[in-house]
Amino acid sequence: MSPLPARPLADPRCDGWLTEAADALDTGATLCQDLLPRLAAAGLPAVGVPQARGGAGGTVIDALEALSEVASHSLAAAFVLWGHRTYIEYLLQSPNLALADALLPDLLTGTQAGATGLSNAMKHLAGMEPLQVTAVTDGSALKVNGALPWVTNLRPQGFHVAAAVDGPDGVPFVASFAGTDGGVSRSDDLELIGLRGTNTAAISLSDVRLPADRIIAVNAREWLPRVRPAFAGLQCGMSIGLARRALAEARDAGGAGRGILAQPLSETTQRLEAAQSALFAGLRSRAFEADVGPLFEIRIALAEVVAEAVALELQALGGKAYLAGPGRGFARRSREAAFIPVITPSLVQLKTALAKRREQAA
Repeated sequence: MSPLPARPLADPRCDGWLTEAADALDTGATLCQDLLPRLAAAGLPAVGVPQARGGAGGTVIDALEALSEVASHSLAAAFVLWGHRTYIEYLLQSPNLALADALLPDLLTGTQAGATGLSNAMKHLAGMEPLQVTAVTDGSALKVNGALPWVTNLRPQGFHVAAAVDGPDGVPFVASFAGTDGGVSRSDDLELIGLRGTNTAAISLSDVRLPADRIIAVNAREWLPRVRPAFAGLQCGMSIGLARRALAEARDAGGAGRGILAQPLSETTQRLEAAQSALFAGLRSRAFEADVGPLFEIRIALAEVVAEAVALELQALGGKAYLAGPGRGFARRSREAAFIPVITPSLVQLKTALAKRREQAA
C-alpha cells in the first residue's frame, strides 16, 4: 500500500511559499508577521466555517484536512493555523453571537490573530490540573488574574485569546481577552528548539476588567465537552500531515537495498489510515462528545505513527539524512516529530487520564 500523499494546497502560491519558508519558520522568527496573512489569503481559516458566517462552508473535517495539508509542508504553519482555527471554532460554537459577529471578519482575513488558551481547561476537564485563571466580582464587571504559560499565535500586531476562568461562584466559564486589554501582558517569544516562527509566548492577566460581552460560554464544564473534539481533532491534523509527508519522503527515497522497508511502510500507512478513519467517524457522529476516551487513544496512536514514519524516512535516506543539504527537510521533520508527543495535553497526560478512567470503570 502506498503512503497517503501530501496533497497540494488549494492556493498554489501558499503551497510554494510554505515549501520555501518551512525551515525559516522552524528555526527563526523572521517570517512571523507574514505567516497568518499568507494562510488567510489562501482561505485556510475559512474552511469549515459556514458561508452565512463569512466562511467557505464545509465541516470541521474539511478544516482538519486543510490543516493536515499545511502540516505536510510545515508544522510551524500548521500549529499557527490550529490555534487560529480553533479559536474561530470557539466563536462558532458560542451562544454569544454578537462577539462572534464582531471578531470573525478580522479573524478570517488574518488581520487579527486568534489563540486558544484552553489547554489548561482541557486538562482541568479531564481532572489533570486546576484552572490557572480566576475572577472576582468588581462592580458590574469581573476582575481577572492568572497566567497562560504557553500560547501560540500571539501576534504583536493584534490577537484575541480564549481562556477558562474560575468564576466567583466556583463555576468556570470561558472568556476572550484582547492583547490591547488593560492588564494583559505578553512575554517575549519562548525560546523553543523549533517552531520558532509561531509567535508562541506566555500571557499574564493582572486585574483585567472583563465585561459580560466577552464571555464565550457561561459554563465551561457543560460547553467544553462539545468543543473538545474540534480542539483535539484539529490537533490530530498536525500528526496526520507530518506522517503523510514522512512516509511519502521515505517511499521516494527508496532505492537499492531499501526494498526491505516496503512492508513496514505499508503497515505504518495502514495504521495511519485506520486512525484517520476512526477520527473522522467519531467527529461525524459526535461520539467523542459523549466519550472522549477513543479520541485520546487516536491522538496517541497518531503520535506513534509519526514517530514510526520519521524513523522510516531516516532509514530510507541513510547517510544522506545527516548531510546539511539533502538532510535539511528530514532534520526539520525530526524536530517537528519530537513536538507531537508534548502538545498539550501531552501523551503522558493522555495516558494518565485513560489509566484513571480504566481504574474508575473497574
